[in-house]
Amino acid sequence: MPLDGLTLHAAAHELNASLVGGKIDKIGQAENDEILLSIRNNQKNYKLLMSANSANPRIYLVKEYKKENPMKAPMFLMILRKHIGGGRIMSVSQNGFDRSVTIKIEAYDEMRVLSEKLLIIEMMGKHSNIILVDAETNKVIDSIKRVSLLMSSVREVLPNREFTLPPEQNKKNPLINISLVDFVSVLKNKDTQIFKAIYGNFEGISPIVAKEICFRSSIDYSLSTYELTDSSFETLKNCFDKLFNDVSDNNFYPNIVMDKRLNTPVEFSSILLTNMKDYKIEPSESISEICEQYFALKDLYERIHQRSSGLKKSIQIKLDRVSSKLEKQTEELSKAYELDKYSKTGELLKANIYMLQKGMKQVTVIDYFDENTPQVTIPLDEHLTPSENIQASYKKYNKSKNRIKELGTQIEHTRSEMDYLDNVMVSINNCTSLDSIEEIKEELVKEGYYSFSKTEGKKNKKDKASEPMEFIASDGTKIFVGKNNTQNDKLTLKMSRPDDVWLHTKNIPGSHVIIKQNLDDVSEEALYEAARLAAYYSKARTSSQVPVDYTQRKNVKKPNGAKPGLVIYDDYGTLYVTPDEELVYKLMKKHEDKNEVT
Repeated sequence: MPLDGLTLHAAAHELNASLVGGKIDKIGQAENDEILLSIRNNQKNYKLLMSANSANPRIYLVKEYKKENPMKAPMFLMILRKHIGGGRIMSVSQNGFDRSVTIKIEAYDEMRVLSEKLLIIEMMGKHSNIILVDAETNKVIDSIKRVSLLMSSVREVLPNREFTLPPEQNKKNPLINISLVDFVSVLKNKDTQIFKAIYGNFEGISPIVAKEICFRSSIDYSLSTYELTDSSFETLKNCFDKLFNDVSDNNFYPNIVMDKRLNTPVEFSSILLTNMKDYKIEPSESISEICEQYFALKDLYERIHQRSSGLKKSIQIKLDRVSSKLEKQTEELSKAYELDKYSKTGELLKANIYMLQKGMKQVTVIDYFDENTPQVTIPLDEHLTPSENIQASYKKYNKSKNRIKELGTQIEHTRSEMDYLDNVMVSINNCTSLDSIEEIKEELVKEGYYSFSKTEGKKNKKDKASEPMEFIASDGTKIFVGKNNTQNDKLTLKMSRPDDVWLHTKNIPGSHVIIKQNLDDVSEEALYEAARLAAYYSKARTSSQVPVDYTQRKNVKKPNGAKPGLVIYDDYGTLYVTPDEELVYKLMKKHEDKNEVT
């Protein structure tokens, strides 16, 4: 979920305690909508991340930040360095209970005059912004997103314009005490679900927190405000007050809610979400640590999606072209087989040459190739002699025979290319890290399907390839799964022993899977688990009863000249399994690679 006012209140309290009095040593802007302040305070170094990303606006302290600044500093970054570089943090405060934070900074200007600047971070979806304001004049110095009246008729955010707060939403601040009568009156303003009435009328409350308040009150959050009794409203008000009294006293419980089955984050908050008891709740002493954990994973998912979407589109275009090419080749092959009849035509004309004369347009002969010996009429070229008509038939036959052979080779090559591109598409869909995407790009470059731009080539150059995914079967057996075609080759041809078990979906693009055990010794449980992994990391991930072939690795061969990941095999058995995402995460060996989604 995005940072709501409640969680932001905890973050502002934490930032105020850590940063006030600190000196801004460095300022960076790795992304168009993201600022990083490096702050030294009380002999400690802090990194404050601020993002005006429309999907994930946020502010918190980070421990790790690997993004690099661009070669040419953006205008807003230069302005920040000029006005607040070397400045001291005077305060960090939330604006009301809204999703907005103001950092007051004291810094010397170019005339060496000490002045106050306000760095305001507004986290409001597509209207998110980072704005630098002169505290004395209340004029905007600049913003990371400039907003003109053409872009917004409600509020202008431009240099030298007076800074104004975002329009009020007429919501009440939950930290300000309200009587029971007014509380009921606010919520019963219109007939709607009670949790919607809570977050719709009180500032800084997200839907999940509104549901939590209902849950603590033992009230069904989907009930209408008109259905609640007076006693229910009183119970709801007591829980509401208790929660926000704790918030006022800065009693927080930073935590992240994890899906136990898939080991993925579901929610995070600065209060205990007791209504999510079916999930695993991991607490922390710092709301920044929770935010960093949540958004780092979310950011990684998005960057993987961004980098893979263009690649997938490119591969899909190539697949469509190859598919069209195969269709045309198959159609031409059918026509070539039709010309195969000219061999028989030549033999019939040769046997009946005595009946032929120059100038004849056709001749009717007995077809002795057919056991019923029917009469057939053969068209002739009236300008050719009998011998020339016979030779013309043989020439058409030889031409079709050669073309059939050529087309057979071409179709085999085209199908191989289609299989390869299908495998690449599966590999892209299975990517769990940015490195995996770059490895696929490097593979495609070698195969002539992709070309790096100059900057992309330099940035993505890797010293060491990543390793295949490792899983531990229920009985402790090690299972390895290739992430891409290059890894599939490495896993099958170099990392495995001849007696290891090799698995792959039958006639379906997918990853190579290796069980590090002899086929005679592997348990049925481990074999089926490996087969389900093979089905999951294939094009048939969402299907059921997927056929998976298995054999000893020594029965797998790579034909000369075959593209990466493409092999042939014999002497195999077949299992029919249904992919299971829960099993995948249950068996997955956790890696330390923080550039990977697990």
